[in-house]
This record gives sequence, structure tokens and C-alpha cells, in this order.
Amino acid sequence: MWGGRFAAGPAEVMEQINASISFDQRLYAQDIAGSKAHCAMLVDQAIISAEDGAAILSGLDTILSEIEAGRFVFKASLEDIHMNIEARLRDLIGEAAGRLHTARSRNDQVALDVRLWTRDAIDRLDPALRDLQAALIDQAEREADTIMPGYTHLQAAQPVTLGHHLMAYVEMLGRDRARLADCRQRLNESPLGAAALAGTSFPIDRAATARSLGFDRPMANSMDAVADRDYVLEFIAAGSILALHLSRFAEELVLWCSAGFRFVELSDAFTTGSSIMPQKRNPDAAELIRGKAGRVIGALNSLLTVMKGLPMTYGKDMQEDKEPLFDAADTLQLCVTAMTGMVRDMRARPEDLRQATDHGFITATDLADWLVRRLDMPFRQAHHVTGSIVRLAEERDCALADLPLAAMQEVEPRIDAEVFEVLSVEKAVASRNSEGGTAPEAVRRAIAAARERFL
Repeated sequence: MWGGRFAAGPAEVMEQINASISFDQRLYAQDIAGSKAHCAMLVDQAIISAEDGAAILSGLDTILSEIEAGRFVFKASLEDIHMNIEARLRDLIGEAAGRLHTARSRNDQVALDVRLWTRDAIDRLDPALRDLQAALIDQAEREADTIMPGYTHLQAAQPVTLGHHLMAYVEMLGRDRARLADCRQRLNESPLGAAALAGTSFPIDRAATARSLGFDRPMANSMDAVADRDYVLEFIAAGSILALHLSRFAEELVLWCSAGFRFVELSDAFTTGSSIMPQKRNPDAAELIRGKAGRVIGALNSLLTVMKGLPMTYGKDMQEDKEPLFDAADTLQLCVTAMTGMVRDMRARPEDLRQATDHGFITATDLADWLVRRLDMPFRQAHHVTGSIVRLAEERDCALADLPLAAMQEVEPRIDAEVFEVLSVEKAVASRNSEGGTAPEAVRRAIAAARERFL
């Protein structure tokens, strides 16, 4: 490829460090699609002949078939996917293959390929996230009345429903989908035609190639077109937040499956055993999702570090964008699919969930709210009074609902028997019927709205 300028070939180690075909061969479909669009435009603009254009398009179709059939031989000596395809095209159609690179550089070619691949990755991930939301919504509907403790600081705080808890993740995933959609919209501009960095003197039609490839418009600046990898960073950044959300839910599943909680069960399909302890059922799928979040976050850190010191426009450092991108996308797709399987597989243990609300005095806030409403007490005073009553219950080793009325009246004489109406866990849950609240009725409203918004 460099025969006109270089008299000798590269050192063996140079060939090894320079070649990217071992990983960028994944761009073959995008590279061929871009080349076909570029070829059609060159013909339409009378830059190359119709005969050469037809030969090029036919050759590219043959190469696509060879790659998909596993018959294509990728060569490290040809460095990358672009030159591997171009060399094979020359084998197939001869000299006409050399005309395809007119008004194009590998700089705008790879920028196009990676942009198309990232767009495709988003288009694959979004329906997978939708399926995960659907699984969570279905489970939430089944468990809209299932009472459990809600936690802060991993301490029992207030009673909630399992359906409400699961719907929180539906909202988080909705934001993840929105971030990815926003990324897709922003990346949907075509760099093709920027050439190496300065554009080209040939009378190309960049709007035509942009339309052909499904872009909204050509990128406005040729230097930015080849230098930009914001969209890769943005995709992996959005993916890192998604991975974090998956990891948080995975951690809850690990806890919920443990003997200390016993809130849910996973079947054999999503658990493994122990090589030494025959009684064990480990939620390994959840643990692996929790661990794989580090890979996605690491990919983001890696590419941020690559890009942070690069001047305009293209540096070979940018070849290092692909492996983090590919690994992050693959990891996210796998984790989302595995999490969807676990959500559909898991079965709640309602009795254990309800029993867990018997600890931690989790209706204390309801008592404080009752003092405000019934006795017109300032909330801070009600908070203090409730704290004193909780201390009494703790000393007597009983639940708030089991504390005698006389004991409460020692703290606040105006308390009457009506207070026991709010100390029931079931009534505490049902009372929180505000928008976004945990009452079963509110959860069902949220489920109906979520089906409209997300599914």
C-alpha cells in the first residue's frame, strides 16, 4: 500500500502493533455499506464511469457473501478491514477497484464505519431494554399487593410493595433508553466526504451519501468529522450508567436470594451449585452482571484516556476506540438479556417479605404523621414523641402495634385508641396513594402509565 513512498516493509513488531484487522473485521458490513453508497455517488456525479461502478458494486456484494459465509481470509499484512476489502475487490474486478477510493480517505471511512456500528449497537440494545422493562412491569403487576420493607442505609425504613420496588427499575431503564436515543440522534450525521481532514476537490454529493446511509445530514466540518469520537464516548457513558443500574438490581437479587432475606427464589436456570457444598444455590448470573459493570466503566475510562490529549485531527491512537466500544456493547447486550431472564424467572416469597416488616418499627413515620394530623402537632415535635415511643417498644421487645395504649400515653397523654389504625403495615402501605407512591392502587396506575410510555 505504501510502495510509492516507502522502499522497505515494516518491522514484524510494527506490523503487529499497527494491524487492527483482528478486531475491526467486525466493521465489515458497515464498511461495505459505506463503500456502496460512496460508489453510487461517484457514478451519479460522473467521477467514475457507470461500468466501473457496476463492477465495484458487484464485487462488494461478492465480498459480503464471502465474509458472511466464513470464506473470506483476513490478512494482518493488510492492516485493517478497509484494506482487506479493497485488496479482495482488486482480486475480483481488477483495476476498477482502485477507483473506489477516489475522494475518500481511511480517516473518513473508519469514522463512518464506527458511527454506523455504534448506531446499530443502539438499535440492538433498545429492544432488549424494552423487553427487560416489560419483564419488570409484568412482575410488578403480579406483586402490586406484596408487602415488603423499604430500606434506607440497608435498614428497614417504611413498608412498601414489591411491585413498587420493581417499578423503580423500570423508571431507571427508561432514562437509560432515553440517553441512548439521545446519543443516537446526535451521532446521526455522516462524516463521509471529509476525506483525510480537509474535504476534497472532487464534486461529491455528501448529502446524497448521508441520505443513502440513513443519516440526517452530513457533518458540517471536515476536521471535526474525522476527529470526533464523542458519540463512542457518549454511548459507553450511557452504557456505564445502564451497567450501574443493572449492577444495583443484581446486588438486590443477590441479597434477596440469601438466607438472611429469602425474599425471592431463582430456578436452576439462573443459579449454580458449589463444588464442595452440595446444599448451595448461588445466584451467579446476578453476581456476574454486578461484576461486568466494571468492564463497561473500564471501557469508558480507557477511551477517555486515549482521547484526552489528541490534537486535531486523526491520530493512530484513535484505533484504540474499537475494542472498548465492542466490548462495552457486547457486555451490555449480554447483561440486559441475562437480567431479563432472571426477572422472568424469579418468584417472590410473599410470607417472608411480609414477615420482614415485623422488624425495625417501620410504621414509625405513620405514627408521626398521625400525631401531626390528629393532634395538630408540629412535625419536629411529632418526630421526637415518636422516637420516645419507639424506644419504649424497643425496651419491651414488641412491635409498635403491640405497645399498650397506656404506655404511649405516658409519652403523649392525648394519644387515643385511633392511633392503632395507622400502626398496621397494610394500612400504612395503602395510605400512600399519592402519585408515585407505594399503595397498590398507585402502583397499578404507575404500571398502566409505564406500559403506555415504554412498551
